[in-house]
Amino acid sequence: MKQLIVFFSLIILTSCASKPEIELSNLNGYWEIEEVILADGTSHIYKINETVDFIALNDSLSGYRQKMKTDADNTFTPVTTKEQLKVITENDSLKVHYHTPFSDWKETIIELNNDRFKVVNQHQNVYIYKRYIPLNL
Repeated sequence: MKQLIVFFSLIILTSCASKPEIELSNLNGYWEIEEVILADGTSHIYKINETVDFIALNDSLSGYRQKMKTDADNTFTPVTTKEQLKVITENDSLKVHYHTPFSDWKETIIELNNDRFKVVNQHQNVYIYKRYIPLNL
């Protein structure tokens, strides 16, 4: 009986615990892919990236993502067209809904802070980004 009371107390406490708030403005800026963990558990770590992702999100939670090539003088050149995006709440999760003329897809935000951005897609592949820091040559 005592174990049953403890069990139900834990359930009530965890269900009442508030989720930490995610500051969506942290999405804005330049992000560098750090690692991809595939659904089968294999991973690929990116040591050097030729491109970074630039994300611009406005107050209405819409914006775009665009791949950018970094130059030696820390300037950026677009290498793809902009992917339109909108952050939505779906099934108690924050999702980034992307749209291009050719495709639509969603990624669920797992973690987001000023230095790290982690999402999972519909295939259960996890993408881990770190904030891009320009090289000082």
